[in-house]
Amino acid sequence: MNKNQGKNSETESANDTVYGVHAVIDSLTENLGNKLYIQDDLRGKNVDKMKSLASEKKVNISFISKEKLKEMADGGVHQGFVLKTSAYAYQELSDLLKLTKNAENPLLIIIDGLTDPHNLGSILRTADATNVSGVIIPKHRSVGVTPVVVKTSTGAVNHIPIARVTNLSQTLDKLKSAGFWVFGTDMNGTPYSKWNTQGKVALIIGAEGAGITSNIKKQVDEMITIPMKGHVQSLNAGVAAGILMYEWARNFGAK
Repeated sequence: MNKNQGKNSETESANDTVYGVHAVIDSLTENLGNKLYIQDDLRGKNVDKMKSLASEKKVNISFISKEKLKEMADGGVHQGFVLKTSAYAYQELSDLLKLTKNAENPLLIIIDGLTDPHNLGSILRTADATNVSGVIIPKHRSVGVTPVVVKTSTGAVNHIPIARVTNLSQTLDKLKSAGFWVFGTDMNGTPYSKWNTQGKVALIIGAEGAGITSNIKKQVDEMITIPMKGHVQSLNAGVAAGILMYEWARNFGAK
């Protein structure tokens, strides 16, 4: 599910695929399905629900083998269901800014160099749960919306606006001009329990291990840290993002 141009047809086909019960149901519900593939020997309420929903949405169904489904899902856990979809429609940055223009305490999550689709899916899932306004990801050196992201997000990808930008540094300048305070995540910084989440907030989540890139760090207004008392030096990006999103939600809800 990737909107990039210039890729070969095989890559485009692979990225226009959703698999797994929850992801397929949500994509069908959101009218994104083109064709549904169901494991030919599968029976039960999920099959009945899929058939009924596909019929309602006028999506054709084909029954194929488990092995063929596995191939279509690129080895992912498909649970007997694969859906061919329309290419994912990324938002423009200007669209996100319009969404947050009159909001009192909006939060935008910015991804800097994250390459693990499971982490991005997890972040989207929590973003939906905490009512985050949107997510911004760079076009280069970062994971986009892939079938794995869709499945891991359990459908949240269809409800959280995602903008894909060419230049992250310029994007931060535009956010600041729109009144956003930009926060980053780092081992050294303000403890997240003392994070001032009032106003328009943009939170940058860095790559696994490497963290936020040095040039982007220069544009951050304040670094936020999650204190750690054990032996490990960092948290999984999805886990760290989840803690901070819920801290923002807790503070916002208290006001």
